[in-house]
Amino acid sequence: MADDKNSLGRRLKRYAKVGVSVGSVATRMAGEKVFGRTADREALARDLRVALGGLKGPLMKVAQIMSTVPDMMPEEYVRNLMELQTNAPSMGWPFVKRRMSSELGRDWLEKFESFDRTACNAASLGQVHKAVLSDDRKVACKLQYPDMASAVEADLKQLKLAFAVYKQYDKAIDPSEIHKELSARLREELDYKLEAKHQRLYAEILSGEPNVHIAEVIDSLSTNRLLTMEWLEGKPLLSISNQPVGFRNKVAENMFKAWYVPFYFYGVLHGDPHLGNYAVRDDGSINLLDFGCIRIFRPEFVKGVLDLYTALKDGDEELAVLSYETWGFKNPSKELIEVLNHWARFVYGPVMEDRIRKIEETNKAVYGAQVAAKVHTELRKIGGVTPPREFVLMDRAAIGLGSVFMHLNAEINWYRLFQETVGQFDVAALEKRQSQALSKVGIERPD
Repeated sequence: MADDKNSLGRRLKRYAKVGVSVGSVATRMAGEKVFGRTADREALARDLRVALGGLKGPLMKVAQIMSTVPDMMPEEYVRNLMELQTNAPSMGWPFVKRRMSSELGRDWLEKFESFDRTACNAASLGQVHKAVLSDDRKVACKLQYPDMASAVEADLKQLKLAFAVYKQYDKAIDPSEIHKELSARLREELDYKLEAKHQRLYAEILSGEPNVHIAEVIDSLSTNRLLTMEWLEGKPLLSISNQPVGFRNKVAENMFKAWYVPFYFYGVLHGDPHLGNYAVRDDGSINLLDFGCIRIFRPEFVKGVLDLYTALKDGDEELAVLSYETWGFKNPSKELIEVLNHWARFVYGPVMEDRIRKIEETNKAVYGAQVAAKVHTELRKIGGVTPPREFVLMDRAAIGLGSVFMHLNAEINWYRLFQETVGQFDVAALEKRQSQALSKVGIERPD
């Protein structure tokens, strides 16, 4: 439809909307900080949530990521931004009727026994409506918002400009490859047919994990901008924070397997581990949701991730260098390797100690912030680094998942869980499994 074309005019409107919506909130926040004005933090946080939710798209996803990391922001802001995970401002019934008609035809409502007019949750690129089919099956209908192609391109252009400015005054990290990776993944998220394939891929590769549930896609009611799937019952993850530690540990173990069985056995990673992308069942099993941001890795890259683990555990410098080169770091110097290892020891730390522990034991306010700051300073001293594209989502997933484990306050022997999950790694076997699974759901292996 014309309202979804990626046009210059729509992108320019997007730029203006960003400035007005977020700028007004930022001005009020600055007034409080600079001029000592007393502000209602709760009201400001609520206004920021509404502004970002109204914008939809990538800018809203940034807020989701920020709210995932414990204690990054004041409690009022975190509480409001968390609502963007599953409860952003939704589009009204007139939009729903237009979108459903364009995707399924004018008689679309006759295809359902019932269809809720109000969205049950809304997020960055689309909103979800609960419905019932004629055979009494409950389904979730995920509708993409209008103008998302323009919104994504506009936000990516602004992000590129922001990265360019950042690069001028801070040489620690060259963000060019980061922008390329985020751009590719966000553009993929607009294609709900691809997301349906990713969802079927996860159902295939996690079929042996009874404690991880993937909704079945209803192909006859799905299009490029509408994804219909079975309805899965579950509670928000934060709702179990007061449950006994044994229950929380079980949830954490199931989430660990939901992310890392696909990665270490198939080279596939769910790259968006924010709080709205999973729900917890009464038995501690989990529903894994939203398959828009999926990364398929080279088998050699996965081997490099495990080789670095071995290198750090055994003090093997040559293997560490080989690992980073496999990831895509070009001609890493000894100084760069030392800096990267400092970050890697933090990320791998919980799976290197054969004991029960929390994922983070330093009790620092922000997960990994102190380590990240030190790494940043050292990178600046040695002239900076260009993180390779494949590194971006893997790092984001590791930190995002770690912050979720902090929310759960889980106490697990992560070392043994890691060893049980990975088992005897075989890169040739991974390549074969990956090829077969991708072929089964109709996905071509990326170059």
